[in-house]
Amino acid sequence: MAVAVLAPFAFPAVRGNAVTVQRIVAGLRARDVHVSLWDMSTTAEAAVAGEVERMRPRLIHAFHALRTGPLALRLARRLEVPLVVTLTGTDANHELLDPANAPQVRRVLEGASAVTAFDASIVEQVAAILPDLRARLVVIPQAVRFEAEAPFDLDARWRLPADRVLFLLAAGIRPVKAPRAPLPAFDRVVAAEPRVRLLYVGPVLDPAEAQALAAALETRPWARHVGAVSHAQMPSLITQSDVVLNCSISEGGMANSVLEGMALGRPVLASDIPGNRALVQDDESGLRFSTDEELARGALRLARDGALRARLGARGRARVEREFPASREIDGYVAVYRDLVPAVATA
Repeated sequence: MAVAVLAPFAFPAVRGNAVTVQRIVAGLRARDVHVSLWDMSTTAEAAVAGEVERMRPRLIHAFHALRTGPLALRLARRLEVPLVVTLTGTDANHELLDPANAPQVRRVLEGASAVTAFDASIVEQVAAILPDLRARLVVIPQAVRFEAEAPFDLDARWRLPADRVLFLLAAGIRPVKAPRAPLPAFDRVVAAEPRVRLLYVGPVLDPAEAQALAAALETRPWARHVGAVSHAQMPSLITQSDVVLNCSISEGGMANSVLEGMALGRPVLASDIPGNRALVQDDESGLRFSTDEELARGALRLARDGALRARLGARGRARVEREFPASREIDGYVAVYRDLVPAVATA
């Protein structure tokens, strides 16, 4: 069973899409599914097309309807094989509503044999726009997988006091991740609890947003952006942090940083959006916020109460282990493949 996977980014890119694709491809290969992966950010479209045609896959899987879907759809039709499309947050929350890109995204989704999403909220959102697609929409929740781990020397990047309470915001710097949004609330938090520090890690994906963030941090010595961190180093960095922060305006279902923080027993403070609601049960496996006041209040609670951090972190870890194991994620994709190509190997 040969499957061609087209991704907008792949390892070693330090982006959420790359982390997700790498995890799923590794899991499929472990089930004896023969997967070939193409990174559309590093390989020309014509070269990808020629290589996929020579491979003659039984199925094509496109991650990101807009970035990889059009080529994947053309190849699937040319080779007369099924097409699976995995929706990203950008696809569902932005491109499908953008007059310039929506027609292209619609064509891809309407031409797909199956469309997967990370959360039911994305399925409902897409089905409301494309009701005829509902029967082909499948929810496959994300999981956590750390294939290799490497130490992160936090002191070398930012020497902190021993009693600090470190909030970690791990995301590519771009508007949808709202990196500047927590700063006004944290001004008040740090005034009340001077031990609090806010660390940003992630690549610059939008230069204008990165420039605005850098300007905002100039007068805030308690916050710093240290750039991209490899995925292998993230477990080390997360365990050196006290709270994982997510301020996204929208997510494609489940943010890797939130899942990984919970899996490593760290409490999460997250914006109250559908993707985060799927993971973070308020005051049970983390805290959610909708306003600056709620953000400041939640951050102060977590900064001042180590027992609360421990309780939320333990419950979050238990929830990930119980409801989001890596085996469940791969089971979902293998089942989709099997439905479309019955001979798929599952050993």
